[in-house]
Amino acid sequence: MDMEKNYTILAIESSCDETSCAVVVDGRTVLSNVVSSQIDIHTLFGGVVPEVASRNHITAIDNIVNEALKEANKTLDDIDAIAVTYGAGLVGCLLVGISYAKALSFATGKPLIAVNHINGHIASNYITYPDLKPPFMCLLVSGGHTAIIKVDEYNQHTVIGNTLDDAVGESFDKVARVMGLGYPGGPKVSKCAENGKDNIVFVKPNDSLGYNFSFSGKKTAVINYIHNLEQKNLTIPVNDICASFQKCAVDELVDKTIRATIESGLDKVVVAGGVSANKLLRQELSTKCAQNGIKCYLPDLKYCTDNAAMIGSSAYFDVLLGKPFADGSLAPKANLEL
Repeated sequence: MDMEKNYTILAIESSCDETSCAVVVDGRTVLSNVVSSQIDIHTLFGGVVPEVASRNHITAIDNIVNEALKEANKTLDDIDAIAVTYGAGLVGCLLVGISYAKALSFATGKPLIAVNHINGHIASNYITYPDLKPPFMCLLVSGGHTAIIKVDEYNQHTVIGNTLDDAVGESFDKVARVMGLGYPGGPKVSKCAENGKDNIVFVKPNDSLGYNFSFSGKKTAVINYIHNLEQKNLTIPVNDICASFQKCAVDELVDKTIRATIESGLDKVVVAGGVSANKLLRQELSTKCAQNGIKCYLPDLKYCTDNAAMIGSSAYFDVLLGKPFADGSLAPKANLEL
């Protein structure tokens, strides 16, 4: 589809506990990206409470949209289309963003673009690296997904490997919870790991899974290890447990991604999702890619977690590829196939 330059999209993201709005031009240039996080609220509960998250989206969304327009120095008249995440995510949270976007589209006459949240995470790299183009291999790592994906074209991909149970981000949260580190678990485990040693073997590598992942067993092994120490009234080496668990998880993620990339004949690896902010993962993957002549692309930290800029980027490529616009029947979907 031929599109004029400076195609400007107002994007809305509300799939979980961040309310975000961004103004993105031509899928690569971010004029504004306003994010209101609810982490402090959900920390009190040890995790995201869907009803609480939904209500806070309702309270925040109008102000966030207005702030994004103001920061971008744009009005709704300058906007070419409205984009919104329609899945995957928490239904009540998605509904807030979708309802607002549909109303805005109807009131302004601007077309509505429904965006897959996962495509958004992948697209965060198009913002960080303006020259990045498919094909490439993507390691998707978040609280809800862990997968190796071959990106054949913008927003078009093939799943090479997937998680069979817990996502890696979910397992980090559960390990953090059993040690009383609090929510969100990923950053807290990573921080403790910096002061620990990788000297505990929880589980042995399982080569029978191919390119698929299983983090449930690793998480359970850590929990059992901790419970065993508690029953014997022994000191729990929190930092060493964090370092050992993190290294075990990262090694599997990196090794399988490198092998899949080489086998597919590709020379580029992209990382996407909230866990892409993990320091050890970024270091290990960068090193292994360099050793194998593979270019490694890591999104800016501000685009690793949920944000609307990535949604605006993905939306642009949907339009570019001729995907039909959404209409008033658009509804949230808690689960979407990768």
